[in-house]
Amino acid sequence: MAGYKPHRLSHWAALLQRLSGLLLALFLPLHFLALGLALDGAAALDGFLTWTDTPLVKLSEVVLVGLLSLHFLGGIRLLMMELLAWSEMEKTMISIAGGATVFFVAAFLLNVFG
Repeated sequence: MAGYKPHRLSHWAALLQRLSGLLLALFLPLHFLALGLALDGAAALDGFLTWTDTPLVKLSEVVLVGLLSLHFLGGIRLLMMELLAWSEMEKTMISIAGGATVFFVAAFLLNVFG
């Protein structure tokens, strides 16, 4: 692709898409642990749920919501670019995805700590 000059913003969006996917994949073992504890009985699950009431875990839930939102909206952006040929609106779609992610994280923060 001679002459192709990608936007710096699109490089950051691609990097964040991949990093959020990687971090979400690292979260999966903890999620499977929680599901496994639910199968072990109410006492094991109650102990785990008590641990999840700590402030550090609540903060990590906020990060998780941010990662999920970022990865989901970034994926929607990519699908729109590929399937609908909206590549000329790439910067706008990146901005919308970023703004929506901030909105979802703020709403979750208000719900958890508000």
